[in-house]
Amino acid sequence: MRGDHLRARLAKRDSVLMPGVWDSLSAKLAVEADFDTVFVSGYCVSAAMLGKPDFGFLTQTEMAEVARRVCAAAPNTSVVVDADTGYGGPLNAIRTVELWEQAGAAGMFLEDQVWPKRCGHMPGKQVVPVEDWLAKLRAAVEHRTHLHITARTDARAMNGLDNAIERAKMARDLGVDAVFVEAPESVAELERIATELSDVALVANMVETGKTPLLTPAELADLGFHLIVSPLSGLFTMVRAIRESLALLRNEGSLRGHLDRLVAFDDFGALVGLGDQFALEQRYNHAP
Repeated sequence: MRGDHLRARLAKRDSVLMPGVWDSLSAKLAVEADFDTVFVSGYCVSAAMLGKPDFGFLTQTEMAEVARRVCAAAPNTSVVVDADTGYGGPLNAIRTVELWEQAGAAGMFLEDQVWPKRCGHMPGKQVVPVEDWLAKLRAAVEHRTHLHITARTDARAMNGLDNAIERAKMARDLGVDAVFVEAPESVAELERIATELSDVALVANMVETGKTPLLTPAELADLGFHLIVSPLSGLFTMVRAIRESLALLRNEGSLRGHLDRLVAFDDFGALVGLGDQFALEQRYNHAP
């Protein structure tokens, strides 16, 4: 089971770096880059699918369908899928677990924000009473078959670091696999989180130009964080590249003088498995 594989790696204190993906193509690019674990980011999916910010617009079934497609496109990869707040109460969290496991996911993140939630590095967040979050986590843990469950708290921004750590400890005691205190604002805060939660796997969220200092996996491992998500690296890179190329196309009418900015036609075909499809087509077109 993929969740068990991820659990075993973190038990050995292996560092697991997960790039954010949002569709089958981005997942294939992550696999091509030799990542064995990816994160289906709600921020990325909302932007790519809806053209909207991470403001709670995505539904449970929309995310489940994206998860299914990503898992199918990267069958030998562990896929951790953002589950936001579980899309309701404990019963909704149970259904989320079922849908994520049916999709083929290895893990999920389940947070304590008020719905509709928003990106953890945006202002204006609110969190639910801790008992409501713990009830959803308990329901998820008790009804998962193999799913690796990360409990995420956004309480640092509203209630302070003390409260965020206390919430994380309560989640740990329920039996979640990892805890994630979102958006610490200094290395000192990361150190304190790691010191007070040294007996559970810890998540670090590396958002470029976000609130948390950007550290490498080795630096984070030295602090005690081993499940590392870089959710927006691919999305932000893609947006800049497309924006620049479209500006050139608009101004010059062609990218003839800028082919170094593009992947070659045949290379793209290889990425999406065009050769395999030709071979399969030929097999049936020439069947005896």
